[in-house]
Amino acid sequence: MIVVAKTQYYTAASVDGFIADQDNSLDWLFEVDEGTDNPFGAFFSEVGAFAMGATTYEWVLKNDNLMEEPGNWHDMYGDVPCWVFTHRDLPLVPAANIFMVSGDVARVHEAMLVAARGKNVWLVGGGDLVGEFADQGLLDEIILGLAPVTLGAGAPVLPRRLSSQQLALTGVSQMGQFAYLTYAVGALAEFGRHKTADAIAALEPAYH
Repeated sequence: MIVVAKTQYYTAASVDGFIADQDNSLDWLFEVDEGTDNPFGAFFSEVGAFAMGATTYEWVLKNDNLMEEPGNWHDMYGDVPCWVFTHRDLPLVPAANIFMVSGDVARVHEAMLVAARGKNVWLVGGGDLVGEFADQGLLDEIILGLAPVTLGAGAPVLPRRLSSQQLALTGVSQMGQFAYLTYAVGALAEFGRHKTADAIAALEPAYH
């Protein structure tokens, strides 16, 4: 079986579709019980490169006190290379494998694929950055962990319109209080629909 590397948007969101509140805070998220089987470790083990926007990077810097404790970055991400999209000067985490970039996401995506060496590319967020990848057909999969919270307003998951023809549900699971939904995007969506149809067909004998 040939395994093809994917560009994935893995994120958590409120039930009403926000990844951060109006103050760009995630305090609401950490109040939710994720259970004992957090899937992030298994997910990140298949990641060879990742990218995030400036606002997300600044939140990580502050939340994990990275300038004072850079080891926290290495504990989370090791030496996996990270690209930060920004139009302003931001501090670099000491000794971290981080590249500050701006401009066309397609050009950077090519470099990320090379660096990933056959592993997946993770788009951390925010949604506007992921939207730029989606605009150019560079987003293959969305993995969304829905928390039992409503925020009313904030940063949306993905500020783009994607039709049901561009998305195919390929996975559903519960971990703690989170509902995880996995969607194939774009060119992979048709494959995802076939995969779902095959799974349904496999269950049919149980109903006869």
